[in-house]
Amino acid sequence: MTTLFEKIKNIIKEDLQVGMEKKDDTHPIALLNKYLRESEEETNKVAKLIERQHMLKEEFQRELTQVEEMLAKRNKQAEIALKANEMSLHETAKHEEALYQAQAERLKEAYQQTSVQLEDLEKKHREMQMKLKDMHIKRLELMGRENAIQVNKKVNSVLDHSTDGKASSRFEDTQRYMDQLESNTNPGFDRNSFDAKIEQLEKELNEKNNNI
Repeated sequence: MTTLFEKIKNIIKEDLQVGMEKKDDTHPIALLNKYLRESEEETNKVAKLIERQHMLKEEFQRELTQVEEMLAKRNKQAEIALKANEMSLHETAKHEEALYQAQAERLKEAYQQTSVQLEDLEKKHREMQMKLKDMHIKRLELMGRENAIQVNKKVNSVLDHSTDGKASSRFEDTQRYMDQLESNTNPGFDRNSFDAKIEQLEKELNEKNNNI
C-alpha cells in the first residue's frame, strides 16, 4: 500500500522531470529561453566581429610598417640622387616619397580608428556577456520559483485528498474492521478461557465441601 509520503515523493519527482517539457511556446519561461538563445547568438556574432576587427588592426599595422619602410627608402634614394646631381632620379624619388608619406598618414589614422573601435567593441561585448549571465541567473531563479509553486500545489492536493471526508471514512472503516477482528479473536478467546477456569474452580470447591 502506497503511503502518503511516497505519493508526495513520486509527484515531486514526476513534476521536476517532465514539468518543463510540457510547456508550450506561449509559456513565459519558454519565451524567456527563446530570448536567451537569440541573445547568445547575437553575442557570438559580436565576438566574431571583434575577431575580425583584430585582424584588420593587425593588417593595418603590417601595411603601415611596409609603407614606412618604403618611405624611408625613397627618402634616402632622393638624397643619393641629389648628391649625384641626378635630378630626374631625385624628382622621382621625392614624388614617390610624398605618395608613401600620404599613405602612411592614412594608415596611421585608420590604425588608430580601428584600435578605438576595437576597444569600444570589446567593452560592449563584455557588457553583453555580463547581461547575458544576469539573464541566465534570473531564468534559474524564475524556474526555481515556478517549480516550488508547482510542487506546493501537488503536495497540497495530496494533503487535501488525505484529509477529506472520503479519506476519513476509509480510515474509520478500516479501524472498525480491525476492532471487529480483535473482538472475534483474542478478546473472545480470553473471556471463554477465563469463564472455563472459574467454572472448574467452582466445581472443585463444591467437591471439597461435599467431602467434608
